[in-house]
Amino acid sequence: YGLVGSEMCIRDRFGIKGGLNITDMSLSNDVFETSNRTGFFIGPTIKFTLPIVGLGIDASALYDQREGEVNVEADDNTLVSTRLKQKSINIPINLRYDIGLGSLAAVYLAAGPQFGFNVGDKNQSLYKDVAEWRLNTSNFSVNVGAGVMLLGHLQVGANYNIVCGKTGEITVLDGAESVLRGRSNTWQISAAYYF
Repeated sequence: YGLVGSEMCIRDRFGIKGGLNITDMSLSNDVFETSNRTGFFIGPTIKFTLPIVGLGIDASALYDQREGEVNVEADDNTLVSTRLKQKSINIPINLRYDIGLGSLAAVYLAAGPQFGFNVGDKNQSLYKDVAEWRLNTSNFSVNVGAGVMLLGHLQVGANYNIVCGKTGEITVLDGAESVLRGRSNTWQISAAYYF
């Protein structure tokens, strides 16, 4: 399928994409400790190849689940772990440059914006309602990544998703209410198959 002009042809290919998230969560204060957790993403994808050699665009609509682990200090001074889940629909739109390595493979570099819309629980309580995690209803982030395309159909890649602004807030209910801003940048390992 293509849009054909006098000398121009834009080719597009549809496929499915999925992979693994490794979330690096951080808070604006050291009162709570955080650690990395894994998650996943899956959904349809499309790739456009532009008439300029090697240049293209890919876009996806991905169901994305990420987890972060927060350690809260309990009454007896022990740390209690709580998992925070973020479920969202993410729409990454990447400009990509493919470098052909013959007819069997190509290496690509990609970067672009990602728009996320939370579809899971936006409010989650932490340890006996001492604190509450509130997710933003939407977020904006940037992807930077690279990978390889094999046999014209199978794509394997890795990218880093950098959140612009905060992902959510932790409100500590300790008489005088205090708010901690949270961010969750993510390493992603993906595989896609284009038909």
